[in-house]
Amino acid sequence: MASSKNFSAAVARLSALLGFFLLVLGSSAQAQYQLRGSVLDKETKEPIPFVSIGIPGTSLGTASNADGQFFLNLPSLPQRVVFSEIGHLRDTLVVTSTQKPFEVLLGSATITLPEVKVGSYAFQLVDRAYRHMADNYDEKFYGKAYYRQVTRIGAEPTELQEMIWNVKSNNARIEGTTTTQGRFAAKQALLNFTNFSFNTKGYGLYNPNADSTVSLALLSPNAVKNYYVELQGILEKGDANIAEITFETRPEVEGYQANGTVWIDTDTYKVVRFTITSPNYTSASQNPTYKLKNTLLTFDLSFQNTPDPVSPLDYMKVKLTADVLRPGTPITKLDVSSFTFFYDTNRKPTGIAYERGTLDEKDRETIRQAKYDPEFWANNPVVQRTPVEDEVIKSFEQKGAFGTTIKPKRK
Repeated sequence: MASSKNFSAAVARLSALLGFFLLVLGSSAQAQYQLRGSVLDKETKEPIPFVSIGIPGTSLGTASNADGQFFLNLPSLPQRVVFSEIGHLRDTLVVTSTQKPFEVLLGSATITLPEVKVGSYAFQLVDRAYRHMADNYDEKFYGKAYYRQVTRIGAEPTELQEMIWNVKSNNARIEGTTTTQGRFAAKQALLNFTNFSFNTKGYGLYNPNADSTVSLALLSPNAVKNYYVELQGILEKGDANIAEITFETRPEVEGYQANGTVWIDTDTYKVVRFTITSPNYTSASQNPTYKLKNTLLTFDLSFQNTPDPVSPLDYMKVKLTADVLRPGTPITKLDVSSFTFFYDTNRKPTGIAYERGTLDEKDRETIRQAKYDPEFWANNPVVQRTPVEDEVIKSFEQKGAFGTTIKPKRK
């Protein structure tokens, strides 16, 4: 009888040990297919942020973070991985092993000026990009998006918000979202923004419902009337040529100022990237004694590098800077920035009920209503590829922080 018990115990220990080794082997097998590394400029060796990184013929992809670092899970080896960024040459890496981090060097794209009448050519490209966007606006894309927002007041981080959305989009904007995951950390501060994500959900390059006769958008029939444009050059991107065009509002345009850059494919007239900065930010502080002055709001939209006539969004960045004026106190600097990365994008419709962004939404309430899953955030490669800055983490470890990512202190 004792021998039988010993045998059973030995079998149990062997099974447990075997399970442990299988777990380790499984983890090791999974880890060996996680491509990680950094993307640098070939000449300056400076990191290149927000490089599009993907596997050709699939929806698998990511982007480098602000420091040029990236993580990408590969389904198998070997694998071809394409690196693409608007100011650099496209490159392909054949990955046969992921045991060590990769250092990818991208050369600068060649810039040339065409032998044409530069002024008219720039306006012609903007007009054709507008018409291409309008003609293809009904093409829909479905997938997911990762949203992160950091607020800094007086250079000190005061709020961090992150959300995972199911997202429906087109060639100009986000059409609707649903929040599947969310978390936040915050401290008591002078002010906070209840719905900063609306700037991402609500902004677009083209609106079919807008009155085109009075539209102030660059991509509208009124570009010649409202803007100065200048062709800076043509970027040679493999077989494609991308026109880099700067723009700014004419002084006679009343009530609105803006400047920025648009990159347009000269063959397809697709917008590849669009940035715009404007001082016309109208939101007021929740505290009536505080005033926001010298506001600057910047939007940066980049589209995925696909050969199709219409390409989906790759990322969106929104940044607001301002001076906070309070009676009897020095000026305080405000900086709110958000980054949204789109992934798993395809054209297959879903049964999801997407909701358009509205000014009535409250981001923290939306996050609280979403199911908080710590394991999801700890193991999600999309989240891991853009680690939170150390200064932000340390800031929220201080006394007074609250939110779903902060564990209450034991009494």
